[in-house]
Amino acid sequence: MNPNIDHEQPVSKLYMQLAIPLVFSMVITLVYNLTDTFFVAATANTDLVAGVSLGAPVFTFLMALGNIFGQGGSSLLARLLGQNRIEDGRHVSVWCFYLSLMVGFVIGILLILFQKPMLSLLGADKETFDYAKEYYIWLAIGAPVIVNSFVHTNLLRTEGLAKESMISTIGGAIVNILLDPLLISTMDLGAAGAAIATVIGYIFTMCYSLYVVQTKSDCLSASVHKFHISSQDQKQILSIGVAAAITNIMQSVGVIFLNLALLPYGNDKIAAMGIALKVSLIVLMIITGLTFGGQPLFGFYYGANNKERLRKTILFATLITSAAALGLSLFVILLAPQLLSVFLSDASFIRIGTPMLQFQVISMVCVGLIMLATILFQSIGKAIPALILSICRQGVIFMIGLYILPRLMGSSGILLTQALADLLTALIALFLFYRHFHWILKTKDQ
Repeated sequence: MNPNIDHEQPVSKLYMQLAIPLVFSMVITLVYNLTDTFFVAATANTDLVAGVSLGAPVFTFLMALGNIFGQGGSSLLARLLGQNRIEDGRHVSVWCFYLSLMVGFVIGILLILFQKPMLSLLGADKETFDYAKEYYIWLAIGAPVIVNSFVHTNLLRTEGLAKESMISTIGGAIVNILLDPLLISTMDLGAAGAAIATVIGYIFTMCYSLYVVQTKSDCLSASVHKFHISSQDQKQILSIGVAAAITNIMQSVGVIFLNLALLPYGNDKIAAMGIALKVSLIVLMIITGLTFGGQPLFGFYYGANNKERLRKTILFATLITSAAALGLSLFVILLAPQLLSVFLSDASFIRIGTPMLQFQVISMVCVGLIMLATILFQSIGKAIPALILSICRQGVIFMIGLYILPRLMGSSGILLTQALADLLTALIALFLFYRHFHWILKTKDQ
């Protein structure tokens, strides 16, 4: 049994105890990302801003690598705890911890060795190259820490130490926020300062998480002597983790293709969409936190073969996620101009951005269902359904929509694409869910 989760509690109370700290963590993470943007933009150096922006995909890539071990390891750990295999869980945590460090180290070296072709691939030109290089190099140096920091924040939450995981994430964000103005402006380090602040923030997250593992955890370990797990467990971690990583990558790829589709309609459309995406991301982060709150419970009850508790958890997760998504989307749709005015002062930009923002959130209930189904499949070790959902929403279906709809409807087709992709992917999610969990609909409360 997991000593840090009281499974005698009502499912609703237990679920929210795990979800709320994660929601706070994700919102704070978003805030410090916006803070990074603010202090870099405050330099009024367009080339510097562009250089840092060009390095953003590198960070996304490192985060995706971290999620391979963080989410992949959490999926297996939850099921092992459900089977009362705590010692095996410790071995999994050690394997994920040290292998993520090694992978981060190797990736960091490769990024440094191939910096010129990589920077060219990212789009750095004569004006932005030096700024992009400064940001890129420090992210590469910090790669082991960035990748590793996602491991214990996920594993601690799976064990039930959600508050401690939250503290590690929020603490790292605060460190980053405090260092940004000091390093970027006061010390005039510019792009390098932004990257250094980010890396130091993740050093705090990694170190605090490791401290919690050593002092409070009953199910995790950092002992190098436990660095050995079966090939089957390795396969489980990597198959689930890669599906989770693809979700992160698809989000970035989707934004790139969205900007390319908007390009013929003018830079004002791209700029307005950028702000609309930032606002909608706040809603998305809250929904993500609520869905991830169920991850430790889905895996635990599946591993323990407790179908009744699993059923109740899935139903509550669906209810709370859908209600939150509906409420937040209605709020944003009704107040879209006012929300955009926080970031934009030009009335024409607000007018352009309003329908963009509204269409980004109109299908948020569908997004909640997609994410919930994806997390559920990841938690129980079903890699293929999770992978299908990961590549559909902002991958295959979204790309096809971006190709067809603008040709039929012009710029309106671009706005409609995301909502249509969300709806179709949600239908796929419901189909896959019914195939694997149709028994849930037949089970009655005891």
